[in-house]
Amino acid sequence: MAGIYIHVPFCKKACHYCNFHFSTSLSLRDAFFEALSKEIKLSASRENDGEAYLGDEVIETIYFGGGTPSLLEKDELNTILSQLFKYYNIDTKAEITFEANPDDISIQKLKEWKIAGINRLSIGIQSFFNEHLTWMNRAHTAGQAFNALKSARQQGFDNISIDLIYGTPDLHDDQWKHNVQLAIDMGIPHLSCYALTVESSTALQKMIQQKKSADVDPEKQAAQFLMLVDWAEEAGYEHYEISNFAKPGKRSNHNSSYWQGKKYLGLGPSAHSFNGISRQWNISNNALYIQSLKHNILSVEKEILTPDQRLNEYIMTSLRTMEGIKINYVESQFGKEAASHILNLTSKYVDDKKIKFWNDSILLTRDGKLYADGIAADLFK
Repeated sequence: MAGIYIHVPFCKKACHYCNFHFSTSLSLRDAFFEALSKEIKLSASRENDGEAYLGDEVIETIYFGGGTPSLLEKDELNTILSQLFKYYNIDTKAEITFEANPDDISIQKLKEWKIAGINRLSIGIQSFFNEHLTWMNRAHTAGQAFNALKSARQQGFDNISIDLIYGTPDLHDDQWKHNVQLAIDMGIPHLSCYALTVESSTALQKMIQQKKSADVDPEKQAAQFLMLVDWAEEAGYEHYEISNFAKPGKRSNHNSSYWQGKKYLGLGPSAHSFNGISRQWNISNNALYIQSLKHNILSVEKEILTPDQRLNEYIMTSLRTMEGIKINYVESQFGKEAASHILNLTSKYVDDKKIKFWNDSILLTRDGKLYADGIAADLFK
């Protein structure tokens, strides 16, 4: 089983914190969709390097990300989906997720998405406070966010995820609680919550450097994360990945496949792919992506992963999940030496109560989740 990710590289506005690949100019929009159609076909063809990247894998998840997929018109979305179903073996019960911004959501569009086959929405709320949305340079208002969620529910979407951001300089604890509690009260079954990070070459980094904005406070972010963990647990959510909380049965199957090391194909500029042996990524330039596909060329870079790289990737992704690192799996896939290596390095974190053992799994404790990336890097081989 495998997944497909579609990157739609267009946005109405540039959020101050975002470093994803996108363009606010729509001048190449038509050419992009023509190129994407060609990439879908070429990536499925066995004429490409003699074998399709995913082989004969059944596709169990499709994820439209970006950028802003909700900018797609009905015909564009239907064309992409019909081509995927034409060239790939899509499971009849596939999870098809569509990222959407509140300002793009209307009753008509929700109906169109449902008819097209979208069965899961990921809505970029970020905050229910207008002053925070303005500071982030988001295109929607708090009122639009609330109405979008209400409308999605009314149109029969019961599998909904929302994004929320915490740890911004002006987010007070009571406001953070309001954001989370409102999502809980509305019955949103999946929450993706991220600490604000200052990425290089973003407007936010420049604002901080020019003293136009306060910098992030790591202690405040840690405190708000732990508050979130407690609130979500009390409300019956599974904390199944560091940044993700789900009611039972409502996990993101697509994102879970990343953390479980399943195969996936990325389509569109900047999209990444993984087939268990190699990793490849498309060029992060809309014009060059389009130009290469005009000549039937997949503009990708590729690397074959060494056993140590595959082990390190497993450590990094699995440690973030509630299932943790499974020692028996490490031993069967990478050998006894690799398993011993990990076990030897975890003892100090057990003493510090950042790691615990459960059956054959290594799990992060509640406080250990604050140090997930550093602990994972320390366990790398």
